[in-house]
Amino acid sequence: MTETEAIIALIALFEREGYARVEPAVLQPADMFIDLSGEDIRRRMFVTQDASGTELCLRPEYTIPVCLGHLTHHGAQPAGYSYGGPVFRMRPGESGEFLQAGLESIGRADASAADAEILGLALEGLEQLGRTSCRVKLGDMGLLHALIDALGVAPAAKRRVIRAIVSGQGLASLADTEGQSEEHAGLLAAIEGQAPQAAKAFVEDILSIAGIARVGGRTAGEIAERFLARASNRTGLSDDARNVLERYLAIAGDPDQAIQAVKNLAKDAGLDLGTAISAFEERTGFMAARGLDVSAFAFAATFARNLDYYTGFIFEVLDPARGDGKPVVGGGRYDRLLEHLGAAAPIPAVGCSFWLERIVGRP
Repeated sequence: MTETEAIIALIALFEREGYARVEPAVLQPADMFIDLSGEDIRRRMFVTQDASGTELCLRPEYTIPVCLGHLTHHGAQPAGYSYGGPVFRMRPGESGEFLQAGLESIGRADASAADAEILGLALEGLEQLGRTSCRVKLGDMGLLHALIDALGVAPAAKRRVIRAIVSGQGLASLADTEGQSEEHAGLLAAIEGQAPQAAKAFVEDILSIAGIARVGGRTAGEIAERFLARASNRTGLSDDARNVLERYLAIAGDPDQAIQAVKNLAKDAGLDLGTAISAFEERTGFMAARGLDVSAFAFAATFARNLDYYTGFIFEVLDPARGDGKPVVGGGRYDRLLEHLGAAAPIPAVGCSFWLERIVGRP
């Protein structure tokens, strides 16, 4: 089976399930990808300009263009989409053009059922392509955010915690480092004793004078928060919060085992995680109702994504026949993305993408 034949088979399956095929333009505004993913993605995009000087790029993925199209034609109304075609990213040693297929469910209020449906269709699609022995890895950004919020971690420290988890370095990477206070002694002396908001405003003014408005996708305010958290030699985590997070990050197992461990942790730490736990259990129930073998799935608390619009369930499907550990399908829930793209309020959404070059023609 060729990759094109794989797209035809997948689209046929998705359309039968009510996911209409769409094909967004290959040329897309570059700024929306950079704003959402940071300047780092610029190095992986093929960028050009139109006659007016507006920066454009070759489509690096489908989800953002599909969501923009949904906002234009449906607003907050529910709809399902499927797609298949070329995407473009600079990849050392690999072709910059490759084929992807996938589906997006936007606007459905029954989030747990929609999550289970997307995962179920991902596995059914892989079966149609001859991949029947894949492993499913699950995570839950909603559970992670709920835990950090319940611990009362400040926003700047929360971002650092999530980045540490996503990077695979863990909380050990947040340890205080010697010498930072000396490096920034002059600036620290100027803000010593000031209220946090006044200190942040002072650092923002310094950045403004230097002509710095945004670096790596971060605003001047975010840069100021990060400086204040790091240069003043603070991790932003109490010992109790760190201990709870370390215990959470050690949780792994099938979904039922994992959520029981989360319940035990919440009880021991006196934290209210009821809403996030209920959503997790409800989603697992819908997966089982679809006939999915939930006991074969592997939840890992350390599995996380750094993009802030991911709000809940995330997953990867891996083919044991591959030796590189790269997923053949990846997806998750991204309820904040459409708001970032201009929606008046968050719109529930979940989807997944198939890496066809990793599936077709492989052993």
